Amino acid sequence: MTPLHPLLLLAVFVGGGLGSVLRYLFGAWLNGRGALPWGTLAANLAATALLAWVVTRCADRWPDQQALQAGLAIGLCGGFSTFSTFSADTQRLMAEGQWTWALANVAVSVIGCIAIFAYVSGLMRR
Repeated sequence: MTPLHPLLLLAVFVGGGLGSVLRYLFGAWLNGRGALPWGTLAANLAATALLAWVVTRCADRWPDQQALQAGLAIGLCGGFSTFSTFSADTQRLMAEGQWTWALANVAVSVIGCIAIFAYVSGLMRR
């Protein structure tokens, strides 16, 4: 299947829409409950865990399902995770003079996402 195959594009489109709605719901549910942007953090961690599952388990089980893999990995996880909102949240914390929370947001987001990816992909490879 070519990268511009209509089925592949449709899968990414649908997955991206669903992921964006999930990210919005996480933000609406959790942001504003403390200094850290918990909704953004939770969305990024959940999207990373899902991506680890997709690239380790789905690729092995369904190697011929390129549309499914692209829809989940690129679409759903791409729409669900949000580096731009993470960056804006961190900059907002810095602008408010909350440097400790800004650094905590960076550390928890970056280290947490790397750790959860390693953990989930390790579980899936067993």
